[in-house]
Amino acid sequence: LSQDDPLTNLNTAFDVAEKYLDIPKMLDAEDIVGTARPDEKAIMTYVSSFYHAFSGAQKAETAANRICKVLAVNQENEQLMEDYEKLASDLLEWIRRTIPWLENRAPENTMQAMQQKLEDFRDYRRLHKPPKVQEKCQLEINFNTLQTKLRLSNRPAFMPSEGKMVSDINNAWGGLEQAEKGYEEWLLNEIRRLERLDHLAEKFRQKASIHESWTDGKEAMLQQKDYETATLSEIKALLKKHEAFESDLAAHQDRVEQIAAIAQELNELDYYDSPSVNARCQKICDQWDNLGALTQKRREALERTEKLLETIDQLYLEYAKRAAPFNNWMEGAMEDLQDTFIVHTIEEIQGLTTAHEQFKATLPDADKERQAILGIHNEVSKIVQTYHVNMAGTNPYTTITPHEINGKWEHVRQLVPRRDQALMEEHARQQQNERLRKQFGAQANVIGPWIQTKMEEIGRISIEMHGTLEDQLNHLRQYEKSIVNYKPKIDQLEGDHQLIQEALIFDNKHTNYTMEHIRVGWEQLLTTIARTINEVENQILTRDAKGISQEQMNEFRASFNHFDRDHSGTLGPEEFKACLISLGYDIGNDAQGEAEFARIMSIVDPNRLGVVTFQAFIDFMSRETADTDTADQVMASFKILAGDKNYITVDELRRELPPDQAEYCIARMAPYTGRDAVPGALDYMSFSTALYGESDL
Repeated sequence: LSQDDPLTNLNTAFDVAEKYLDIPKMLDAEDIVGTARPDEKAIMTYVSSFYHAFSGAQKAETAANRICKVLAVNQENEQLMEDYEKLASDLLEWIRRTIPWLENRAPENTMQAMQQKLEDFRDYRRLHKPPKVQEKCQLEINFNTLQTKLRLSNRPAFMPSEGKMVSDINNAWGGLEQAEKGYEEWLLNEIRRLERLDHLAEKFRQKASIHESWTDGKEAMLQQKDYETATLSEIKALLKKHEAFESDLAAHQDRVEQIAAIAQELNELDYYDSPSVNARCQKICDQWDNLGALTQKRREALERTEKLLETIDQLYLEYAKRAAPFNNWMEGAMEDLQDTFIVHTIEEIQGLTTAHEQFKATLPDADKERQAILGIHNEVSKIVQTYHVNMAGTNPYTTITPHEINGKWEHVRQLVPRRDQALMEEHARQQQNERLRKQFGAQANVIGPWIQTKMEEIGRISIEMHGTLEDQLNHLRQYEKSIVNYKPKIDQLEGDHQLIQEALIFDNKHTNYTMEHIRVGWEQLLTTIARTINEVENQILTRDAKGISQEQMNEFRASFNHFDRDHSGTLGPEEFKACLISLGYDIGNDAQGEAEFARIMSIVDPNRLGVVTFQAFIDFMSRETADTDTADQVMASFKILAGDKNYITVDELRRELPPDQAEYCIARMAPYTGRDAVPGALDYMSFSTALYGESDL
């Protein structure tokens, strides 16, 4: 343009207006420039055309901006909903896969297999579960943040798919922890059972081997017919020998009963190799019954012949009667000295040590008995040599020789120091176990009260009104940092707990806290601090979005705390009703009052949990003063873009809106079916109501 050429300036302006703004040419430039006083009305008419053209363009721009804002909020909320659904599905699927594993109670036959199961369970507690605890906490935070954003943008509350509510996830998590607790108890009980079974099985094998060794050849001996051709002195000897055998047989009765009792206990404890144990026990019992029958039969035969016998070597008989019990005592002593033992406390090992010392105190008397028995044998040998008795130095009443007695006695003497060493080693192990118990108890007695104190302090911070919300948030984050810094102490306690489990320590009198109590308290503490921080962040978001001052927030908190009688951090229906009445709401006990209260409860408790949170209370108190979009406002904006039509076209959407939001509308708008519809017309009215939950999108 040029100040020196007004005629060209006007013609340029008229041509541009006609070409680009659809304003027809109403005057000639010459009429304006060449006239001293142009027609005022014509000039005003021309200028008004320019005003209306630019005014319409500004309205369209404003409408487009409003729609962009609404659609951006809606897109963000939909993405949050999809993220929640996916995270909830993944967590529930993990819980669904994990619970059957924890509920599997299929027992193993060996201690090694059960130890592997326990190790797998430890790996699950240390490696697999902690990330899922974090996912669960993040899921609750995402859900609360989404609900807050929906309330702030005047959208309906988000209702997850069936079975994916936060309460459903909490219920599934509770089932997981219950199965987890039962699985750990079952593992420990199975380990105790297998330990007991291994001990009993070894004891059964030892006793059975000793008994079978003793019975070997006894049936053949009892079936001999040697008394038929024996001399009178030999018959007498056979009869006395048989009496000594019966004494020995009676002495072995206890061992047979013990073998049967152990086999019965193995059956009751469901020992995996019970069939072979039962078969061996049955064979021993059958053989024992047969020995009794054969013994009785031989005695009857000898008694029939006894009338023909007159002499007996009393020394041999005395030797046999004293040697048999002493031999049985030595066998019992060897069995006891080689018997395995299981103890869990220092007191138990001290009891075994005391019993062993008492046994060693009896050895001098036992040695005197041995010398006396050997003296009898030596006297017999002397008599045989003196009187040339036809026995060739053998004892017809017993098979126990002095060589056997000396051999078993020497074996007993060798076993005593071995038993001393085993008891000393076990005593040292129990002392180490006691040190582990004290070490764990000292730490647990500090960590347990610390967790409880932190829980109480966080609860006080969330309901007190000291400082601004930002001050509370900073305070809570400092608490969160101090809690995270405490994690190494928990890990150290986990390490001590693992040492205790590896040492098979099942009780600890030095503390009432178990590792399970500490773990649950620690997880609850982490969840509580994260949830409390999220609640304060949402309160800040609500305060800033709705223009609430700090004084108003303090007043809201004071009113809320006043009616929160049980200091639970939420208001029950009756507490909330009392709060509304104190604020001037007309809520009577009649039907109309109940209906009004039910309407308000549907606003502050859309999920019907039966409680009103402080966040919902703030939303309700500031609801009527909030500047939020509505479906009618969005609908009016679309109508401007459509040029006052009841529908809008694809071209109009793409011309007025950014590409991604235009395509979002095109993909979701239903076809317009009114009488004035044209091909490709879209229904922006139903789309607008669907954005605010008033119809289906």
